[in-house]
Amino acid sequence: MVLIVDDRQENLFSLQKLLELHQFNVDTANSGEEALRKILKNAYFLIILDVQMPGMDGFEVAEAISGYSKSKDVPIIFLSAVNTEKRFITRGYASGGIDYITKPFDPDILLLKVKTFYRLHEQTRELNAIHKMLREEIEIRKQVEQDLQQSVQELKLILESIPLIAFTLDASGAIEYVNRYWFRYSTIKEIMPHVFPGDTPVADCIQKAVETGEQQMVELRIKHLESGQYRFHLLSLTPVRKNGQIIKWVCMFADIHEQRMANQILEQRVIERTRELQDANRELEASNHELQQFAYIASHDLKEPLRKIQVFSHMIKEKFLKGQQEGLFHIDRVIRSSQRMNDLITDVLGYSELSVANDFEIVYINQVVDDIMADMELLIQEKKATIKVDAIPGLEANAGQMRQVFQNILGNALKFSKDDVPPEICIVAELVKDKSIDSPLSEQGRYCRIQIIDNGIGFDEAYLGRIFSIFQRLHNREKYEGTGIGLAIVKKIIDKHNGLVTARSTEGAGSTFIIVLPLRQLNPLKELR
Repeated sequence: MVLIVDDRQENLFSLQKLLELHQFNVDTANSGEEALRKILKNAYFLIILDVQMPGMDGFEVAEAISGYSKSKDVPIIFLSAVNTEKRFITRGYASGGIDYITKPFDPDILLLKVKTFYRLHEQTRELNAIHKMLREEIEIRKQVEQDLQQSVQELKLILESIPLIAFTLDASGAIEYVNRYWFRYSTIKEIMPHVFPGDTPVADCIQKAVETGEQQMVELRIKHLESGQYRFHLLSLTPVRKNGQIIKWVCMFADIHEQRMANQILEQRVIERTRELQDANRELEASNHELQQFAYIASHDLKEPLRKIQVFSHMIKEKFLKGQQEGLFHIDRVIRSSQRMNDLITDVLGYSELSVANDFEIVYINQVVDDIMADMELLIQEKKATIKVDAIPGLEANAGQMRQVFQNILGNALKFSKDDVPPEICIVAELVKDKSIDSPLSEQGRYCRIQIIDNGIGFDEAYLGRIFSIFQRLHNREKYEGTGIGLAIVKKIIDKHNGLVTARSTEGAGSTFIIVLPLRQLNPLKELR
């Protein structure tokens, strides 16, 4: 903005309009005192000052302006129609003016001078801004350099304080700094530690790290100078990057000698223990085989006298006890007990046979269930039961054992039904993501979750841990027949098929048995991974 100072209104008006026509912002003052007040409040790039004014003349105003720090560098052009002599012009320049124009003046010349001062003002402002930016950048660089020096010093202090061999490399791989532990394994003359014959030299490790630009971890044996012992160390070479470029490498030798020795001892012990376990496993397999043989022979030998008890009991009942109510009552108890004993021996034999290795094949559960329903046709009709079965994908399993599983569960569902409610049994299947009872559904799942849902008498889930244990019963034997082995057989079969089985129930509201089986049997080691 331009400030025009003149005590004559017509002069102010003419100069103001001339400059405003050429897109300059103009402010005016009628006296030196008013001009000084405005200069204190506003910023101007040029002051056009009349010399002859009442009160303070132009020279006094210029001298006052030069004393203000805010406006001392603002250029002043003097205008005068009276004071045109050399001494007045000299005083004008001495009081701070940079030009002295006498009236009448050429408006075009004045405009050229104003434009020149405006350009100088803009250039000065730009130079000041650049100068300020340069000062700020210099300060930032000084601060960065100080921070870098501090960081380097801190890094050295850290490397000196840690009980490891530590050193730094420049971007090309040359050693910049080593801590005091370095000299336990190296000397100034032979700077690199001496490695065990056959191990990779340290220089080669450094070269590989620099070539790849990636962190390197290498196990080496380096020679301790005092003891002469080669000790295992883990060498780590880690790049330090700035703006994507490697500027330094921070490297360490960690002494792992004791750990390595301990690991070797542990590995030897593991080998020995593995050998012992393998021997024990072979002995266990032989013992299991003998136990299976004993169970089979014992069951067979027990069944023969039991069969005779049953046969002769029936003969006594038919030939000698007709019409004798008390005798019939006791003989019937003998017959029922012998039948339970027969069932128990059969189930125990079946349970023991589950220890034999499985032969897996693709089994279609729908066909298995259809066969079971055909065998149970009379019982299903008697109970007026309804059984619905979803489509179940083929599973890699043992067909005979799968039949045992579903026969036991369906048999229980029919057995433990309500007296006045026809049994309703529903078998649903879905693919799930992983081996978990509550696993989420997945079309690409590797496991099949099968649920057998009934509307029977149910049970208290507080006893869930008992129902899959051998010889455990939740209900009275007199009302519900059974040996207490059926669900234990189910649990053992599902375990041998690398699956899961559980149940959910509420007393009086039915039960749901949940089975999770793999679609294809996997190697146990793969399963763990």
